[in-house]
Amino acid sequence: MKTSILSHILPVVLAGFPFGIHAGETPDSVSSIKLGGVEVASHGPKTRKLRGSVTNTDVISSGELLRAACCNLGESFSTNPSVDVSYSDAATGARQIKLLGLSGSYVQMMTENIPNFRGSALPYGLGYIAGPWIQSIQVSKGASSVKNGYESLTGQINIEMKKPQADQQFAANAYVDSNAKVELNADGNIRINKRLSTSLLLHGENTFASHDSNGDGFVDMPDLRQIALMNRWAWMGNDYIFQAAVKFLDESRHSGQDKHHTAHIDPVNGLYTIDIDTRRWEAFAKNAYIFDHDNDGNIALILSGSHNEFNSSYGHKIYYTGQANAYASLLFERKWSDNHAFSSGLSFNYDNFHQQMRLTQNADLPKSPSKEIEAVSGAYAQYTFNIGTRLMVMGGLRFDYSSLFGSSVTPRFHFRWNPGEWLSIHGSAGIGRRTPHVMAENNFLLASGRQIIIMPGISQEKAGNYGFGASSTIYAAGRPLTISAEYYYTSFNNQLLADLDSNPHAVTFKNLDGRQSFSHTFQAEVTYPLFKDFSLTAAYRLTDVKADYGQGLVEKPLTSRNKGLLTASYAPDMGKWQFDITCSFNGSGRMPAPYYKNDGVLSWNRRYHAYAQLNAQITRNFRHWSVYVGGENLTAYRQKNPIIGAENPWDTGFDATMVYAPLHGAIIYAGFRYTFTKY
Repeated sequence: MKTSILSHILPVVLAGFPFGIHAGETPDSVSSIKLGGVEVASHGPKTRKLRGSVTNTDVISSGELLRAACCNLGESFSTNPSVDVSYSDAATGARQIKLLGLSGSYVQMMTENIPNFRGSALPYGLGYIAGPWIQSIQVSKGASSVKNGYESLTGQINIEMKKPQADQQFAANAYVDSNAKVELNADGNIRINKRLSTSLLLHGENTFASHDSNGDGFVDMPDLRQIALMNRWAWMGNDYIFQAAVKFLDESRHSGQDKHHTAHIDPVNGLYTIDIDTRRWEAFAKNAYIFDHDNDGNIALILSGSHNEFNSSYGHKIYYTGQANAYASLLFERKWSDNHAFSSGLSFNYDNFHQQMRLTQNADLPKSPSKEIEAVSGAYAQYTFNIGTRLMVMGGLRFDYSSLFGSSVTPRFHFRWNPGEWLSIHGSAGIGRRTPHVMAENNFLLASGRQIIIMPGISQEKAGNYGFGASSTIYAAGRPLTISAEYYYTSFNNQLLADLDSNPHAVTFKNLDGRQSFSHTFQAEVTYPLFKDFSLTAAYRLTDVKADYGQGLVEKPLTSRNKGLLTASYAPDMGKWQFDITCSFNGSGRMPAPYYKNDGVLSWNRRYHAYAQLNAQITRNFRHWSVYVGGENLTAYRQKNPIIGAENPWDTGFDATMVYAPLHGAIIYAGFRYTFTKY
C-alpha cells in the first residue's frame, strides 16, 4: 500500500491527523525508531507548520502541551502566538478563543474531524476536554477545506485525543495549585487482539476553597467541579477500519457573592449567586472501507451525536437549554494519478434547542419557552493538484440547504508553492457561513444588569476570508533559523453584532444590515535554537478589527491591537530536565461606551492599558515519571475592578462582562505525570 494513503482519507476516518500529513511526517514532536525494545528518539520542534499541507496549519504536539500545566483545552494555547484565550466575564469562568482577531464562534471547533462544541457548549467547551487526554491540536487559519462544512469563517481547530490502538497502556496525571484546585486524570488502553483495542479516559477536578482577593464581595473564580469519562474502541483491519467512542461529562460552577466575603447583602433579594450545571453526552462512530489500496480509494461514513443539558441562573435570571445535535458525513476519495486527487461527499447536520429563559431580575415573571431547530443537508466536491511537494492546489465547492435559511454555495481555494527547501508560499480564499444562536452562545452576558435586546429577523452570518503568507528556513551559525509572516483579511457580508455602545445599560443583538465589519491580521514569527537543547520563538501580531454598530466604524471593544510573544525552552541532559518560560505582551484596546455613576465618575475607562504576563515551568523527567512545578501570571498583573457595581448586583449598573485582563494574580502549581508503555 502506498504511504500517501495516510495523508488522505485514513486520517479523516481514524482521526489520526486531519490536514494531510505526507509520508515521513508525524504529528508529534518526537519521531522514533523501534529496534527490538530500544527506542531511539530525535527531539525536534514541538510546534511546527506543515509544509506538506496545502492549508496553513500549525501543529501543537503533545510535547508542546507538556510545557505548561494544560489542565484543559483552554489552557493549551499559552505558548501559541496565533490563538488568544481570555475570560468572557469575571463571574462564570467561561473562556473564549480568538483567532484572526475574531471570537471563537467564527472558528470551527472539531474533535477528531467532527464539528463539536456548538450552541450552549461554545462558551464553556474549552473546559470540556482535559489536557492530558489530548494527543495533538491542529490550528488551520483562514478558509478551510469544504469537507467539514461551511462554518469555518476564520479557521479550524481540531483536537486529536489519545487513541486506543496506541502503544501506551496506562498514564496518570495529578495537579494542585495555590487556588486550592485539584485535578486527577488517568487513561489506559488494552489490545484485545492484533486488530481490536479499547481505552478508558477519566478526568476529575474540584476547587476546595473560594477567594476574594480584591475585596469586592464576589469570589474571584467560580467553585468548579467536573467529572468526565470516555470509552473508545478501534478495529484496525486491512480493508475495513472502525472507531467508536462515548463520552459523558458532569460539571457544576458556583460563583457570585459569598457570605464570608461580602458586607453588601440585599435585604430583599439576598446574596447574588450564579449557578451553572451541565450534563453532556457525546458519541461517534467512524467507518472506512479501502477499496483501492494503490490509488488511495476510500469510502467513509462518520456518525456523531451529542446532548448538552445546560441549566444556569444569575440571581433571578434563568437560562436553560436541552440541546441535541446529530451529524452524518459520507465521504469518497481517490487518486487518479500521482498528480490528481478527487474527493466528494454528502453531509447532514441537525440542531435542536429547547430553551426556557427569564432575562430580568423580576422573580415573579414566568420563564419564556423558545425553540430553535435547524436541519442542514449538503454535498461537496474537492479537487487537488499536486506536483510532489513542490506545488499543491486545492479547490472545493459545496452546496447546502438549511431549513431556516434556504440554499447556499460555499467555494474554497488553497495553494502552496515550495520553490525550494528554504521557502514555502501559501494562500487561501473562501466563503464561510454560520447560524447564530443568540442566548445559547452568549448566556454569560446575563452576569450583568444590562437589558438584553434581540432584534427580530436575525439572519445567518456570512464572511469572506482571504490570506497569504510565506515561511523560510535558512541556516545561521550552522543552526536553522525559521521566519514566517502571514496576512489575513476577513470581511463580513452579514454579522450578528452585539452592540454594547449604544446603551451602556443594554446589549442589543442585531444584523449588520449593510454596514461594514472587517478584520485585518498580520503576524510574523521567528524560531531559532540559540545553542544546544535551547529553542527560542518570538512572534508579533497586529490586529485591526472594526465594525459599524450604527454610528460609523469603530474598533471592536475588548480586542487588543498588538500582541507579542516570547517563549523559550531548554532541555539539557538528554531531556532529563526541561525549563520553559513564556512572556506575552498584550496591547491596549477600546472598552465599550461607559456611563457616569451618581458621583460623576465614569463606570470604567474608555480604553484599557497594555500589560504583560509571565509563565514558567520546571520539569524533571524520569523513565516513567515526570514531576513539574510552575507558575502562571508571575507578573501578577490583574484587572483591579473587573466587576462594575459589585456593591449592588441587583441594579442595572452591575456588569461583570467588562473583562480585558487576567482575573487572578500569580498562581503557583505542582504536579506529576506517570506513563507506562509496553511495546
